[in-house]
Amino acid sequence: MKKILLVTASMIALGAVAPASAADLAPQPYTKAPPYVAPTPIYNWTGFYIGGHVGGAFGGNDNVLAPGFGGGNDGVFMGGVQAGYDYQFAPNWVMGLEANYSFLDTSSSFANRGLGSVTGRLGYTWGPALLYVKGGYAWADTRFSNGFGGDGGRDGYTVGAGLEYMFTQNWSGKLEYQYYDFGTVNVSDSLGFIGSFRNDQHTIKAGLNYRFNLGGPAVARY
Repeated sequence: MKKILLVTASMIALGAVAPASAADLAPQPYTKAPPYVAPTPIYNWTGFYIGGHVGGAFGGNDNVLAPGFGGGNDGVFMGGVQAGYDYQFAPNWVMGLEANYSFLDTSSSFANRGLGSVTGRLGYTWGPALLYVKGGYAWADTRFSNGFGGDGGRDGYTVGAGLEYMFTQNWSGKLEYQYYDFGTVNVSDSLGFIGSFRNDQHTIKAGLNYRFNLGGPAVARY
């Protein structure tokens, strides 16, 4: 009987001590889970690229060296190649350097038959899209004959703008306008000077580039 009483008394004492010990413990802090943020893709424009383009070339109002001048339509088909390098920084700006050459579809004995350029470009990118402007040196592959001469036929300048879209890690497509100005060309015959005109050209083209992406593939930011 005494053993039973001792066991009962011990259990009662333990029951009284346990709640007091639990009360001395500090409450567990509550941490709210951060809200879910969907990953934002980052497209990398840094690296070398090569590509090709097709489009149309249109001479200025009085440019008799335009491929289609005098034929009822001063626009002709053009196609060519381009290569360059881009560098992305800050982090949505892209600057680069590009070399470009376009063949013009003409059989004229004196028209511009090709247009080349070396340009710098600066653009702003948001995701896979890049809006840019460009400008630099231009060169015309021109047949000087039939009384045409002067220093306005081959070297000049070019400016333009375009939109490029990166639809995979290594491939991008673009739409671009580019203006070429080669200065004034003099016209003369055996008797001397006849007149002059502006040798300028407008081009609109669609292009496709393969990008080597030296900076690595596109990644996701969380």
